[in-house]
Amino acid sequence: MSAQERTPLQEQRRGLAITAFTFTLWGLVPVYWHLLKAVPSQQIIAHRIIWSTVLVVAWLLLSNGTGWWKQIAAQPRALPTLALSSLAIAFNWGLYIWAINAGHVIETSLGYFINPLVSVVLGVVVLKERLRGLQWLAVACAALGVAWLTIDAGTPPWIALGLACSFGLYGLLRKMISVDPVAGLGIESLYLFLPAIGFALWSENGHGGGFFGGWGWRNDLLLILGGAVTALPLIGFAYGVKRIPLSLVGILQYIAPSLGLLLGVFFFREPFDTAKAVGFAAIWTGLLLFIGDSLWRSRAPARA
Repeated sequence: MSAQERTPLQEQRRGLAITAFTFTLWGLVPVYWHLLKAVPSQQIIAHRIIWSTVLVVAWLLLSNGTGWWKQIAAQPRALPTLALSSLAIAFNWGLYIWAINAGHVIETSLGYFINPLVSVVLGVVVLKERLRGLQWLAVACAALGVAWLTIDAGTPPWIALGLACSFGLYGLLRKMISVDPVAGLGIESLYLFLPAIGFALWSENGHGGGFFGGWGWRNDLLLILGGAVTALPLIGFAYGVKRIPLSLVGILQYIAPSLGLLLGVFFFREPFDTAKAVGFAAIWTGLLLFIGDSLWRSRAPARA
């Protein structure tokens, strides 16, 4: 059955399945990057950029020729904004991979639990959006949770805050321009491609690694497939979110950090004591308040 022949309900179900599957993949991906623990994190991120660029740009050229580039280039602010967002996502990817292989999987999950609330704060500060009372309470609960974790550890959860703020900034920059998600990723990837290639070749010349062959054929293959691990879920996400309500996307996105937390505790055997559970509980309370408020407001027009 072609896309034109599917009913709206079938399209929505398909979008729901693909979006849920995408978030599940993102939740399980720490296991994949952990398989590459013998490779320096800087090399992993360089290969991730290189091979995801090849896949994303090939997909765009095959599906739309050069039309995707022309549409973005026609917007005066799009290219410089995407240059900034490429730096934000590169930092996010690099910190995430380093944290996974340094034994901080639980803290990475915390970062993506906090991220939606960071995005709310950025919306208030930068876009001058206004929050309702329940949303302010949600942000306050998350702030209390982070403060508790800081007191317990003796230092702020820098990894979680770095991931949440960099991805929140990325979302803010992408919100400021109107571009197709995959096409935007293609432009961002092209901005990062030459620096990534340059770093990989520089490393090949005796500076901490090799472009290929330095870690065995198994790791070389995993590095190449890392491009697919990066690009395919993003393409699936872009497909799915166009077919389901944004409020539902907001709920589904917690699949990934929830799986990350479970992996950190039960697969990677990272410590998760009562004090951490209290901090997470405060943040989860904030998220539940935020989700509840969003669902209530989204259903208000239907009730009316």
